[in-house]
Amino acid sequence: MLLRSLRLFKILRVAVLYGLDEIATSGFAKPRIARAINMVFFWRDISAPRGERLRRALEDLGPIFIKFGQVLSTRRDLMPPDIANELTRLQDRVPPFDSDLAILQIQKSLGAHPNELFASFERTPVASASIAQVHFATLKDGTEVAVKVLRPGMRSTIDNDIGLMHVAADWLERWWADGRRLKAKEVVGEFDKYLHDELDLMREAANASQLRRNFAGSDLLMVPEMHWDYCSSSVIVMERMYGIPISQTERLRDEGVDLSKLSRDGVEIFFTQVFRDGFFHADMHPGNILVSVAPETFGRYIALDFGIVGTLNDFDKDYLSQNFLAFFRRDYKRVAEAHIESGWAPKETRVDELEAAVRACCEPIFDRPLKDISFGQVLLRLFQTSRRFNVEVQPQLVLLQKTLLNVEGLGRQLDPDLDLWKTAKPYLERWMSEQIGWRGFVEQLKVEVPRYSRLLPQLPRLAHQALTQYTEGQNQPQHAELLKKLVSEQRRTNMLLGIIVYFGGGLIGGVVVIQILMHLLHL
Repeated sequence: MLLRSLRLFKILRVAVLYGLDEIATSGFAKPRIARAINMVFFWRDISAPRGERLRRALEDLGPIFIKFGQVLSTRRDLMPPDIANELTRLQDRVPPFDSDLAILQIQKSLGAHPNELFASFERTPVASASIAQVHFATLKDGTEVAVKVLRPGMRSTIDNDIGLMHVAADWLERWWADGRRLKAKEVVGEFDKYLHDELDLMREAANASQLRRNFAGSDLLMVPEMHWDYCSSSVIVMERMYGIPISQTERLRDEGVDLSKLSRDGVEIFFTQVFRDGFFHADMHPGNILVSVAPETFGRYIALDFGIVGTLNDFDKDYLSQNFLAFFRRDYKRVAEAHIESGWAPKETRVDELEAAVRACCEPIFDRPLKDISFGQVLLRLFQTSRRFNVEVQPQLVLLQKTLLNVEGLGRQLDPDLDLWKTAKPYLERWMSEQIGWRGFVEQLKVEVPRYSRLLPQLPRLAHQALTQYTEGQNQPQHAELLKKLVSEQRRTNMLLGIIVYFGGGLIGGVVVIQILMHLLHL
């Protein structure tokens, strides 16, 4: 309790020093309250812009608050633009913790001293962040690995700071005019979940394994292999990767890497993760990406740090495909209808009003040359427009937008003339054709047929049971409802069987005709 009180005192001291109270009270209905507070703290200098003051305050409060600021910077649908832009400058630069503590953590988690587990272990860490740090090592069989070790005592530190954030969020929503609109408690809750997920390194290892499996055999992306015998919730051991940080463009150019191709490959990797797999690396900033210059893997991306990933289900991908298709056609009415149909905009929203707002947001952008259009900024402006109509922006799409901005910025750093729309459009059109067109229907049929093959033999028995129950209790509404569902399912099954018979018969007939023709030609 004493430690928590001291921490609260430090937070209040930093808040006063950087004038965070002035940011909060700026929304008060009675500005004299803000003037009174400024008179009490007359000695402080709050002439700097509010975004800069908030960033510096979070940096002074330490790693957990820095991470919180980084998360806030991704919620551009909620944050004012000046604050969101400033928070993107936050860097997770944290001094490494004592190597003896890292060794104790390894010994506790894996049951043996590093000298027993590894042929060699480098005591000096090669990277350090707020949650963990990394050491290089060599396994007994000579395999070079990277050992990621969780910072000791992180859980209690996080629990204390998150508890204080929940209290602060409650105050904001009570006393700040914009606090409720900015969903302060929801944002802190989201951060709480995200941070506790990062504390489980086994989750990160599983994310890496999934991404590696998705790109098995790819000549675009490499993902380190996890050594599961050496992994736990606080220590993971992975394949050591060699490459040049993608931010070092001069070194890459000197090595002969084609930067234009590299930027296009990055776009393809991103859209492949999103639309093919529905599983994407959501922390693709330059510090987490290397480029291989080894002869056998020259020019391939190397992904690192898999604590944050995004997932999209079929509903999300269908929503995105409908919107992208409408955007390419400038069909803003369809964009508005898709928002309402998905349930993300209230049902009472007028289609024409939302259509007009989307048109005003997008039309000025589309009238510019394609290479000057920012895909990420289009999404950002849509999110800001959506706020007026109480559209609920889904967390997974916020992660997507944040990652897309990272990818776009990275691509244009490598190639200033990168045309993201031109690069992405063929891939998106091909994907939408596969999902929405004839090929999508066939693929969906392949998925559904096994389910119906298990259901068909049960239909007579289920029908007999339903009819018996209906006869015994005709006045019970649930039985009538059950019969309706059964009849509906029977119709769907009959339709599917008809399609299968029709196309199967056509296929067999076609094969027979081809065989006869080939036989006649040989004669």
